[in-house]
Amino acid sequence: MTNAKSHKCSCTGNAKKACTINRRQFLFASGATAFTVMVTVPTADGKAEQVPALVSTYPRKKIAKLSDLKQDVPVEFEYPDEGDYAASMLVKTGVECGGGIGKDKDIVAFNLTCTHQGGDLTDTYVAEHKALGPCPLHLSTYDLTRHGILISGQAYQSLPQVLLELDGDDIYAVGMFGLIYGRYDNLIS
Repeated sequence: MTNAKSHKCSCTGNAKKACTINRRQFLFASGATAFTVMVTVPTADGKAEQVPALVSTYPRKKIAKLSDLKQDVPVEFEYPDEGDYAASMLVKTGVECGGGIGKDKDIVAFNLTCTHQGGDLTDTYVAEHKALGPCPLHLSTYDLTRHGILISGQAYQSLPQVLLELDGDDIYAVGMFGLIYGRYDNLIS
């Protein structure tokens, strides 16, 4: 570690005051700069722009039949591939869910790997709360009715949601919403 006093400014008197900055001045200047940049950078029409969600699409994969589903009984499958961290779960929750399909929008699917440190969430579905977890590593728990958002625990990302499509009685997985743990991106290698 270097000694801060060994890097002294060679200026003296009023010149020294002009070439040094204290913490308060630095914070004020950086805050003012950030504010100026945010206010003066215009959008195309002067309004806030929506940022699209990161969604990865894959070939359709049939994962279940609608007529075979029972409320709060998870169906496990692998998606988007057969690789690491591909274990996923489909469930009919009985309540409307974000991204849900079916007549009641209550059928959702999620990756079964905790986004914190890759804990296995298999067999952790809690029907009473429509949640996955707690993770056996650090107790992260996810709300399946709200796109897998974190309820509690150490994770800082929502659980990746498998995008579903209904074709008659067949349920297909068609993409991923969110990054699967342990992968740099959701591209199939």
